[in-house]
Amino acid sequence: MNTTLNDEKIIEALKNCYDPEIPVNIYDLGLVYKIDVKGKSVFILMSLTSPFCPVTDMLVEQVKSAVSTFSGAENVEVEITFDPPWDTSKMSESAKAQLGL
Repeated sequence: MNTTLNDEKIIEALKNCYDPEIPVNIYDLGLVYKIDVKGKSVFILMSLTSPFCPVTDMLVEQVKSAVSTFSGAENVEVEITFDPPWDTSKMSESAKAQLGL
């Protein structure tokens, strides 16, 4: 079994993470701005749909857990940014279709 971390494994893990108010995963929502893999460590730069998101801590923990569990990463760091601010243009076409946009 190949245990090398790569972006594809991380993306698959992120596609299992959802904002509880939106039925689209955070990757397809366009909330993930950067994935950096170095050895068994993963850094994820992401945003939220709103700076006032009440589930920020829960979502960060969900991302860390999913990436660690699914990919085998030993260290997962998640940084939240609002630069640039998220908007619907960052969503995948399938996410837009799913939400009727």
